[in-house]
Amino acid sequence: MDSEKNTEVAEKASFMDKFNAFMMKDETFILLVMGAAAAIFAGTFMYLNFHTGAFNDVSIVAMLQGGLDTGDYTAAAGFAAGFLIARILEGPLVGLMDIGGSLQTGVGIGIPGLLLSMGITFPLSNFFVALCFGALIGLVIGAIVIIIRKVVPDGVAVGGTDVMMGAGNACGRYLAPLIVVAACSYNVWAGIGAIIGSAIFYKWGKEMTGGAILGAMILGAIFIH
Repeated sequence: MDSEKNTEVAEKASFMDKFNAFMMKDETFILLVMGAAAAIFAGTFMYLNFHTGAFNDVSIVAMLQGGLDTGDYTAAAGFAAGFLIARILEGPLVGLMDIGGSLQTGVGIGIPGLLLSMGITFPLSNFFVALCFGALIGLVIGAIVIIIRKVVPDGVAVGGTDVMMGAGNACGRYLAPLIVVAACSYNVWAGIGAIIGSAIFYKWGKEMTGGAILGAMILGAIFIH
């Protein structure tokens, strides 16, 4: 009996070892990204045709809907595709769970917005084509991530994520003046809030970008016209 139990335990351990080894392969990562991207892109097809099925927050889908209503896809293509590119550039730190949000945003909103802005509708013409096109996008994204992970030294974060998540890292400090200028161009109260927020965060020893954003949002909301 003991030998049979030991054999069973050994077989289970062997199976789990093989499963873990399979899941850690680069090819498996690419396949998982392909599957996720295919589902997300097909979900956007469902939204465009049946107004349901998009794998995104309402606020993000509103960018695409705004483009459908006005013909201007700048917000969808610029924000969402930029977010996707930044996360791809974070290759050394990326895994499927990390890239999930940017796949939903970039593949689900950014790339469709970019295609529609150029008048390219074939990838969104039917469900099967959308699935295949999404899988192709996932193949490209997965391959790029793996390549970056191999060429960038371990522990080194690529600049793309620094820019997109810049409130608390080295690249973020260079964005603060740009945010202050943008806030001032919006209205005087937002500009004052951005300046005060930057000064407080500078005195506090924190990155000024976060203070500029918070200050502009607070005063801009209080004195909104």
